[in-house]
Amino acid sequence: MDAEREERRGAPSIRVAVTQDATALLSLWHDAETEPGHTDDLQSILQLIRYDPGAVIVADLDGRIVGSVIAGWDGWRGSIYRLAVAPLYRRQKLGLRLIRAAESRLARLGAVRLQAIVVENDVRATSFWRSTDWDEQTERVRFVKG
Repeated sequence: MDAEREERRGAPSIRVAVTQDATALLSLWHDAETEPGHTDDLQSILQLIRYDPGAVIVADLDGRIVGSVIAGWDGWRGSIYRLAVAPLYRRQKLGLRLIRAAESRLARLGAVRLQAIVVENDVRATSFWRSTDWDEQTERVRFVKG
């Protein structure tokens, strides 16, 4: 068994991100080739972690961040976004574990309605979400500012 496969054998633990994870999150998002946003900087991530402890959930393998998801709650609807899994750890149900952790957090907060925000032209991401028990909603268009 090569070193890369040996390294993959352990199952990552799922935990809440702390401020010390901010740099690793930026690296993960880059490595996972997620669409960069204008808030993808160290200060914005630190602000989110401090503002809403528990919103950023990570998959940690021996101190390395190999997956992430953000579970935001505005008091009306829970939002799941920024799902990312390092390429080496894909196709091992880690994305699904992260989604379930986000769903669990949002349910504890009282969220009944959930939405997942996915970049429409990201074929890999939309394909993944279509393989889950979530329903695709095609009749809405999202507008954003800022």
